[in-house]
Amino acid sequence: MADPALKDLSSNRSAAFVGGAAIGTLGGLIGLGGAEFRLPLLIGPFGFAALEAVILNKAMSLVVVAFALPFRAATVPFDQIAGHWPIIVNLLAGSLAGAWLGAGWATRLKSETLYKVIAILLFIIAGVLVFGYDISAGVALVAGATQIVAGVVAGLVIGIVASLLGVAGGELLIPALILLFGADIKLAGSLSLAVSLPTMIVGFTRYSRDQSFAVIKSNRIFLLVMAFGSILGAFIGGQLLGIVPSVVLLPALALILMISAIKIWRHT
Repeated sequence: MADPALKDLSSNRSAAFVGGAAIGTLGGLIGLGGAEFRLPLLIGPFGFAALEAVILNKAMSLVVVAFALPFRAATVPFDQIAGHWPIIVNLLAGSLAGAWLGAGWATRLKSETLYKVIAILLFIIAGVLVFGYDISAGVALVAGATQIVAGVVAGLVIGIVASLLGVAGGELLIPALILLFGADIKLAGSLSLAVSLPTMIVGFTRYSRDQSFAVIKSNRIFLLVMAFGSILGAFIGGQLLGIVPSVVLLPALALILMISAIKIWRHT
């Protein structure tokens, strides 16, 4: 059970806002919402249980992504995103099913097991940050029926991971879009949001059937304040994009995730 002293932090709006803004800025620096960094904060300093933290993270991710998509419209117009609808549908064919499965598994896992799963997935994402973003757009690795199958499988895995962590999944979607479909980084960022939004809604719907979903109602002010901080932080991070070299930034963020993963692994 979480330390009551830590749990009291969940009612601290200032801490929620500052934490959300800091996490949003970290994510914004690499074009993500920062949910993968927000989850350890919810479990650690704010003292939420694993499943409650995942559900709150998912709710905040929904809000952040809903704002992020129109924010990016100036860079990548909606008609350009719509023009790549076959890619979106291809990935959604797997990610929607993955989101439902992942959320279902999360609600059935014991807290101790879920902590371990979260820690392992954070380690994997840390690796993706270091190696998966050191790629550039080019010719897709596969084509034809193979590309379709690969897209469905990738979507399935990403949907499961996104639901288990309560994240949008952009940290995995963007490399997949670049490698499997040859999308450039800006287009991949917007396409990942278009795939993430319906995927998160499906996972969120599945979580709503679990009694832990009540954590949203009892912490709704905390959720909104932290989500607003995350949106502001993501905007700030986006403005700072490019100031910190990727060769320094990505390993540093990966290290933060690995430290968080170790702490969550040991969490009781």
